[in-house]
Amino acid sequence: MRGDNKVLPSRKQGVAWGRHIFSAAIFSVFTATNLGFAGFAEAQTYRFNTIAIDGNIRVDDSTLFGIAGIGRGQQVSAGQLNEAYANLAASGLFETVELVPQGNTLVIRVREYPVIGIVNFEGNRRINNDAIAEVVQTRGGRVLSPSAVEADARAIAELYARRGRTAAEVTPKVIPRGNNRVDLAFEIREGNVVEIERISFVGNRAFSNYRLRQVLNTKQAGALRWLIQRDTFVAERISLDRQLLTDFYLSRGYVDFEVLSATSEIARERDRFFLTFNIREGLQYRFGNISVVSEVEGISAADYERELRLRPGTIFSPNVLEQNIARMERLAEHRGLRFIRAEPRFTRNNRDQTIDVEFAIVRGERIFVERIDIQGNTTTLDRVVRRQFDSAEGDPLNPREIREAAERIRALGYFSDVSVEPRQGSAPDQAIVDVEVEETTTGSLGFSVSYGASQGIGFGINFSEMNFLGRGQQVAIAFNTVRGSRDLSVDFTEPALFGRDLSYSLGIGYRETRSFFSDFDTREAFFNNAIGFPVSEFGRLQLRQGLVADRLRGLDDPSDPKFSDPANTDPQPSSRLFADQAAGTAITGSLGYSYTLDTRNVGIDPSQGYVVSFSQDFGVGNQSRRFVKSEARIGYEMKVFNEDITLRGDARAGLLHMISGQSRYRERYQLANVMRGFAPGGSGPRDFTATNNDVLGGNRYFALQAEVQFPLGTPEEYGLSGGLFADVGSVWGADGVSGLTPAVNTSDGGVDYNKMHVRATVGVSLFWDSPLGPLRFDLSRAVRKLDRDRTQSFDFSIVSRF
Repeated sequence: MRGDNKVLPSRKQGVAWGRHIFSAAIFSVFTATNLGFAGFAEAQTYRFNTIAIDGNIRVDDSTLFGIAGIGRGQQVSAGQLNEAYANLAASGLFETVELVPQGNTLVIRVREYPVIGIVNFEGNRRINNDAIAEVVQTRGGRVLSPSAVEADARAIAELYARRGRTAAEVTPKVIPRGNNRVDLAFEIREGNVVEIERISFVGNRAFSNYRLRQVLNTKQAGALRWLIQRDTFVAERISLDRQLLTDFYLSRGYVDFEVLSATSEIARERDRFFLTFNIREGLQYRFGNISVVSEVEGISAADYERELRLRPGTIFSPNVLEQNIARMERLAEHRGLRFIRAEPRFTRNNRDQTIDVEFAIVRGERIFVERIDIQGNTTTLDRVVRRQFDSAEGDPLNPREIREAAERIRALGYFSDVSVEPRQGSAPDQAIVDVEVEETTTGSLGFSVSYGASQGIGFGINFSEMNFLGRGQQVAIAFNTVRGSRDLSVDFTEPALFGRDLSYSLGIGYRETRSFFSDFDTREAFFNNAIGFPVSEFGRLQLRQGLVADRLRGLDDPSDPKFSDPANTDPQPSSRLFADQAAGTAITGSLGYSYTLDTRNVGIDPSQGYVVSFSQDFGVGNQSRRFVKSEARIGYEMKVFNEDITLRGDARAGLLHMISGQSRYRERYQLANVMRGFAPGGSGPRDFTATNNDVLGGNRYFALQAEVQFPLGTPEEYGLSGGLFADVGSVWGADGVSGLTPAVNTSDGGVDYNKMHVRATVGVSLFWDSPLGPLRFDLSRAVRKLDRDRTQSFDFSIVSRF
């Protein structure tokens, strides 16, 4: 912009500028009073027969009279004159105000603030004009107000501070355009992102700094600070971190835990912050005696005591308390008892560090939910939020259910901020539940890079939306390719079919795969859908249906006379695999179910949990094929040594039982999919009559896996941790080989590869929770294998999301 610039204050200059304006105003008051009223300073009252106004252009005389509050011929005191001046100066319409008495005439001289023509933002690169304009109140066509401009400058600086640029400076400049009009420019010096150089804790003994930093939402800046978004200093995030620390300690029995202070210090260069949490852990408590009493006539405490899942000696946890309270209150609801509450009462035993809990069955307050008000959801439909509540309008108000609903809303991942608070409604026995949310992005476009020792480098692209059209539905489209293979899939999930806790999923896709150690490839098109629902507190049942069309290609007929010719150089194909190819395209329909009992995601940052699952699929296909495919799994995870080390164990087994017909290659199990350290298509039952000793896959498998994950001592912001693992397993029992030549599955060493032979691998892992996505590097060694098994000692995968 060209023209004479009048610089309004920057954020740092604003206070001083305000003092100047105030001083000038006071000086004008004293000037007008001392000079204009000197001749009659001793008078008590004044009367002006004439009031002349000079200098007003846009503000008419009547408006000015109304602001001043003085009329012609009206008797006024000296205090009223001062008040008139103050009213005119405070109106925000005039740059200068003078009250000049001339005998019986009072002259009011004003100079109006100019009108703003254009409002511009200059120097902003990190935040676009539209985002800045949302926090600025000054607009073109309005009267210039220095106080409003100063407030806008502060708002812009605060916007940059929320993005981690606390050193940003904003300087308003006024450019005169003549005819009492000006343009306004906000000159912005963005500065660099101010990151958190170090997060430290004072007072922690039970948990290391490493473990506590994992709890926080805020992260330290590290080698990849240019990618990490949570290592910038944002003051509002500190309150969340305080709450996360408190929840973490409370869930582990530290009932007296307190964050004494959270202090942030900026370096002298103003380029980094140091964040320190001063905490008091207190002692860890465990549950003592557990009892239930009834204070409601006609209700037996014994019935509710049977609902408890608490054992004395376990670590005291609010989450466990909530779960048991919910069980007892659900029992009351099932029996049609309204307003029945399970009220926990505590007795602390400091000597043995236990807390006795007495659950009292009492009648709660008779308060009903009048309505649920939802605000802030510009995209998400009201019903998506409303269905997270177990309560509806007209139901009894249950504070526990309100808290649980708030947690479910947060867990959706649709909102960056959630507030759920009840307040009194239209009557004392009515309550209104206010839900305020702030939406966040729910879609992602991902690019992936993968690497396998045999397949080489692969690429992929995927799109996912967790809140499709604001309906809470999930849509995912993925395309991946490696050398000789392609995979295209589309998935849709409705998490609340008919508004209930009933999930429905639909999938459709196409795959092409190539075996790198054989002479065939596969084609597969599939369609499946499933419905899932809870059957217990931690258990869930899924019912599914699938339809698959697959075909195996690329094999020559092993009975072709050319394979008897010594001069033939074509590889001898597998007779068992050729049987799959000769059958042509197989169309298979299946019905199945899965039951899963999973306690790993219970509570805040759980330290242990287990998963048990069992599934079966009943399939029918052409060529008179009928089968049952069953799989079972038991897994356990726990954290030890002050939760710095994670232990995992997993046991799995599967059986493909053919009732009639023969299994297909795609239906049989492969060792590389069961345990680490073995190459795809490189281990398991084989056809030794084929030139490539093609792997057939097996109808049975088992796998035992153990793993430990531990810190490496590197800075936590790098997201690196190490691991050790050991796998034991086997795949065996391919069907359809009994009528073939015995050499089909027997090696030249006389080993029958179709029998169960235990394999074992050990290895080390490097885990990297990188900004590009979770990475895992595995270096393994097969310590027990068969001669013809092909191993794969190194593998890693990377998924990039932007």
